[in-house]
Amino acid sequence: MLDRAPPAPGRTYHQHCPVARSLDVIGERWTLLLVRDLIVGPKRYKDLLSGAPGIGTNLLAARLRELEDLGLVQRRVLPPPAGSTVYELTDAGRALEPIIMDLGRWAMRFLGPPRPSDVILPSAYFVGLRARFQPRAATGLSETYELWIDGHVFQIHIDAGECITSEGLEPNIPDVVVTTDMPTFHDLLAEHITPASAISSGRVMVKGDPAALERLVRLFAQKPPSETVV
Repeated sequence: MLDRAPPAPGRTYHQHCPVARSLDVIGERWTLLLVRDLIVGPKRYKDLLSGAPGIGTNLLAARLRELEDLGLVQRRVLPPPAGSTVYELTDAGRALEPIIMDLGRWAMRFLGPPRPSDVILPSAYFVGLRARFQPRAATGLSETYELWIDGHVFQIHIDAGECITSEGLEPNIPDVVVTTDMPTFHDLLAEHITPASAISSGRVMVKGDPAALERLVRLFAQKPPSETVV
């Protein structure tokens, strides 16, 4: 646990205030987004780079060094045959998850529909699912969904009213495997298209119980709130 986290290099508000100190630590551009991407599991450098369009290799390397220095991220070498170096959250880094979830819920009022310049990144989207999870709809449900989306594989495990999302193949045997693309998955959860029509049109392929897709949508479907920014 970090008792007195230092500010990121070159940045401090010089205020003895927890909010100001939190921004000293995680207020740099891209920092929270890198933490967000690591919530679903360890990632290689190139995966973090592809998940942060526009960051640049030098800036990514600098942000990762800062996160390591702050004790929020650590490096680990995967066992053979992979042997890759990955970045993963420490306990202090994982402690940011509920904060990021609450921040995402709060920001839904400002989100609106995607802008022409916006990208919808699968990894980021699956982190956001945790904030959109509706526990009441999961009462009595124990099910594991494996989703193949635009070359990425994710698992969603539901049990005892709790939701765990992860990226990559997991040892849990899925009850259903869903293959689709990011725009279609977004349309499903935004309720722009029904699960039945997505399957019949070929936009979604399901291996297993087709009704599982309906249950999945019910757990996470959420139309953006209608509030306007004032």
